[in-house]
Amino acid sequence: MTKHDKQFAVIGLGRFGGTICRELHMLGHDVLAIDHDIERIEEFVPFSTHAIQGNATDETFLKSIGIRNFDHVIVAIGENIQDSILTTLNLKEFGVKIVWAKAQNMYHQKLLENRCRSCHPS
Repeated sequence: MTKHDKQFAVIGLGRFGGTICRELHMLGHDVLAIDHDIERIEEFVPFSTHAIQGNATDETFLKSIGIRNFDHVIVAIGENIQDSILTTLNLKEFGVKIVWAKAQNMYHQKLLENRCRSCHPS
């Protein structure tokens, strides 16, 4: 599989998520950009394959965009730890194989790691 065969979804288009989205797109990957803010979505249309406004904590929204079909999903939600955790949990429960999540601190990291392991124990 070449790098161009991989599909990424980036949830949260702040400074961190936006940088990831731009870099992946520049490298030639298919990138779905997701954010709740329409202005950010409009900003990232040129730096993504598709850009969608939506609430990533909403299971119905995630299912409707076919999130389980992506090779990698990056959760870059920075301002709301609860939304980050809920989104990450939903992704793992939907069977997304590779989920990377930005943690705000060591406790957030521990919670993400423990909750995701309980969804799909290794």
